[in-house]
Amino acid sequence: MIAILKKEIHEFLDSLIAYVVIGIFLIGMGLLMWVFPETNVLDYGYSSMETLFSLAPYVFMFLVPAITMKSFAEEKRNGTIELLYTLPFKEIDIVGGKFLAGFFLVLFSILPTLVYYFSLSYLGNPVGNIDTAGIIGSYIGLILLGGIFTSIGVMASALTGNQIVSFILAAFLCFFFYTGFESLASINVWSDTSAIIREIGILAHYEVLSKGLIDFSKVVYLISLTVLFLYVTKLVLNLQKG
Repeated sequence: MIAILKKEIHEFLDSLIAYVVIGIFLIGMGLLMWVFPETNVLDYGYSSMETLFSLAPYVFMFLVPAITMKSFAEEKRNGTIELLYTLPFKEIDIVGGKFLAGFFLVLFSILPTLVYYFSLSYLGNPVGNIDTAGIIGSYIGLILLGGIFTSIGVMASALTGNQIVSFILAAFLCFFFYTGFESLASINVWSDTSAIIREIGILAHYEVLSKGLIDFSKVVYLISLTVLFLYVTKLVLNLQKG
């Protein structure tokens, strides 16, 4: 797994696309946080990073698929997937290595946003007047969400040999699992089961964490969903391997 991880990170860092998508994410979130009038934290009147944690998931729906779309699709296009199978790696090592590499880049893109925290802390009145504990909890939620989206992206890449198809499929699945069940639950035909349908989706769980509330059941749900998508990826590789 470590060998796959090192190989993937090296390829990512040698690729322009990694820097482009991360740069776009940081520029986009910077504009949303500090420039655009409807989301500008300077207009809130208090130190809050709510803009970041409420809007970042939607940016992640495009950022993460762009990072992961080449995970397996590129291997298939170049015909190196068969070579990968001949090496002394188990499917779990291959899937885990590619997932961790993508997740590393997601973490790498989140890290610079800590500048927003220190900036808001300095701008607070008095200086340091910011809910640090709540922000830490919100970051945990965002990191776990990044893990889910990365696992979805790796799975989508395993399903196809075309990077564009992989990107579109991953973006759709990220959107559906994040907000789809919320939308389904809002349809007035489910009666008492609408709450259950809502709880299946990611949004209901992420919203709690994004407010800085560390609910163990929500954390377990997000981690379990990540593991589930990685397991499905492993099954897909087994089927394709024959």
